[in-house]
Amino acid sequence: MPSAAARVVLVTGVSRFLGARVANTLQADPSIARVIGVDTVPPDASLGVPLGRTEFVRVDIRTPSIANLIASAGVDTVVHLHLVTSSSVPRAKVKELNVIGTMQLLAACQRSPDMRKLVVRSSAAVYGSSPMDPAVFTERDEPVEAPRSGYAKDAVEVEGYVRGLMRRRSDLTVSVLRFANFLGPGVDSPLTRYLRLPVVPTVLGFDPRLQFVHEDDGVEVLRRMTVEDHPGCFNVAGDGVLLLSQALRRAGRPYVPVPSPSLSVLGDMGRRFAGLSGFSPELLRWLTYGRVIDTTALAEELSWHPKYGSEAAFADFAAAHGFGRPLASLLGRP
Repeated sequence: MPSAAARVVLVTGVSRFLGARVANTLQADPSIARVIGVDTVPPDASLGVPLGRTEFVRVDIRTPSIANLIASAGVDTVVHLHLVTSSSVPRAKVKELNVIGTMQLLAACQRSPDMRKLVVRSSAAVYGSSPMDPAVFTERDEPVEAPRSGYAKDAVEVEGYVRGLMRRRSDLTVSVLRFANFLGPGVDSPLTRYLRLPVVPTVLGFDPRLQFVHEDDGVEVLRRMTVEDHPGCFNVAGDGVLLLSQALRRAGRPYVPVPSPSLSVLGDMGRRFAGLSGFSPELLRWLTYGRVIDTTALAEELSWHPKYGSEAAFADFAAAHGFGRPLASLLGRP
């Protein structure tokens, strides 16, 4: 349903690729009067995403300054994309940014009389990865083994604080989006750095089922949630699944199965090759057991299907980095 009130939109995490792309997309919408992008550092020009009329404000969401900005600018819609997943940032700082930052932001939203909508980027990592997982997770399912560390645990805590805000401000329209791993030409993440290793290590004896969401589809879902009212919690992923071995073969990537304990050691060695600062526990479990999420609720809510399935998202990423076979081959055969 169209929303008449999304007039002043604040986007967090705008210095990174996803935040910059979402802000760029929203600022092109004539129905939105102002788009304000916030982060602790200015957007990097190397991202190749012009902010256009988006107003950049250097603000640390862990501080009370975010409340002052929301109040003074009359922000009515917040798109919270500041979920740090990188293992290159010290864990204590990541938790501060993800959890303490979200707490400050939500407190500011609660106090603002202008606020009417909140869109939150979460992660399918909240479901964990376990050998006892169901074949497919729906939004109603609880994790078999709840995440105990890293950004996955942070995402669980963030969602808990969001539910608390919903109880205190039942007038707000709140959308929580549990994204599968992003892929695409512009994505730089622990996963893409892993896939770019000269020889990709896999876990001996395991071939996980994986899902991806293409960056274009992720941005479109966030745009729709911002300019329309779709309250609730939704899984977001491309259609279909890929086995890890299938994906690596299609991309022509050399890979070697190693025992699970050795994968952590190889991840640490990856610093020298691809800027990969080790393998987080979440990534290790995902590369072992995989995870598949059901996206029926999102498709029905938006009457929409992603342009890219998981295979096509991986193929576009692989083609952009010159891996292996031509794009048509990547899309066509295991």
